[in-house]
Amino acid sequence: MNCQVSPDMLQRYDRPGPRYTSYPPVPFWDESFGPSDYHAALQRSGETPDSPLSLYVHIPFCHHRCDFCGCNVIISRKDGVADNYLEYLGKELALVRDALGARRTLRQLHLGGGTPTFLTPAQLIRLHETVTAHFDIAPDAEVALEADPRVTTVEQIACLRALGFNRLSMGVQDLDPEVQEAIGRGQSVAETVALYEVARAHGFESISMDLVYGLPGQRLETWQHTLDTVIALRPDRLAIYSYAHLPLTLRNQKRIDSNLLPDTETKYALFAYARERLLSAGYTAIGMDHFALPEDELALAMDAGRLRRNFMGYTVVQAPETIGIGTSAIGEIGGAFAQNEKKLSRYYRALDDGRFATMLGYTMTDDDRMRAWIIRELTCNFRLDFDALRAQFALDYDTTFAEEEAELSPYYADAFIERTESGLRVLPLGQVFVRNLAMVFDAHLRRKRTTARFSRTV
Repeated sequence: MNCQVSPDMLQRYDRPGPRYTSYPPVPFWDESFGPSDYHAALQRSGETPDSPLSLYVHIPFCHHRCDFCGCNVIISRKDGVADNYLEYLGKELALVRDALGARRTLRQLHLGGGTPTFLTPAQLIRLHETVTAHFDIAPDAEVALEADPRVTTVEQIACLRALGFNRLSMGVQDLDPEVQEAIGRGQSVAETVALYEVARAHGFESISMDLVYGLPGQRLETWQHTLDTVIALRPDRLAIYSYAHLPLTLRNQKRIDSNLLPDTETKYALFAYARERLLSAGYTAIGMDHFALPEDELALAMDAGRLRRNFMGYTVVQAPETIGIGTSAIGEIGGAFAQNEKKLSRYYRALDDGRFATMLGYTMTDDDRMRAWIIRELTCNFRLDFDALRAQFALDYDTTFAEEEAELSPYYADAFIERTESGLRVLPLGQVFVRNLAMVFDAHLRRKRTTARFSRTV
């Protein structure tokens, strides 16, 4: 379906809002939530020892910080700087294992960053040995990492595959040289294609690519060439992220010339064009910004209403609790969220003291769990089943959400969503603006103002 919208509609719906990688979103978490709270959450989780887990490992190091980047990174050109960091990851894993007790099985392992391929093959092996010393990786586990085509070598790919890594996510952003220069990146088409072909040759089961729209200097003509190149490679999955320009929060973004940023209409046109091209090429729209080949497990799970989402992205892995280790890493476990210290020195100091490096977190209420479920159903499976809501939480939709239903009126009128006998169904146009729909059910946005700067929904 063509998802072109009018300038008036863009003006009404383009607003700051959470991306809902969690509910409540991080800005509503509490700094009084500390190491002891996280330890208690891990212990609660350990009471179900047969239930599998997901593990996210943050590798913060990069050789160079791109101007558009919004990640927590540490710039270094010394490979040895990671050796000390790996030692502290081991300390944190030991604390986690002790708190969890017998709960040890991982169904999902993900290395993110930063640049995980900042690590040498020897360091990758060391990290893998550290993880497996504390946890058992299930034979059918999803073992994934993010890779930068500019620095990832054939030797690293071979090493990772030998260690059992089976999924690779490649940062692409935009392949136009002028856009690359405007964001301080410098990634050639040749480097991108080379990494893709090497990963395929080494047997990676799934390869995804990340693109970003709304970058400085992007135009439909050049964006078309990027999509031509990417579609020709036929990655299993694609993520089309909206660039969030937050220079007051992210100092590196001050290097970007804001005069080169596309206006709202152009930015939306970039996404709408990418969506149309990918759907025409046979991809299925997944959630708010992902696309997958129809035979991919994400597409099959969405059709069946089984799609889930965690801090690592959309997933079908039935391991809803996540442990996050490393600086700034986030976990969701034992009915609570927890985030580690972002500053390396504070992270090290906490572990030297024998405690978790938790800087903030949040213990969910029953209302939070219910609304998190609703938001997940809308943003993952594009529907809300009233009978499932009643079965899960013993709640009647019309009685509980009369205020929210009234707020949905303009979304019904603009064909973003429809109501059926069984529930709510997000229509194709609403899939593009699904963050707006999710915000209707966000009680924290209603009750509490925040100074946090959210990215815009377009």
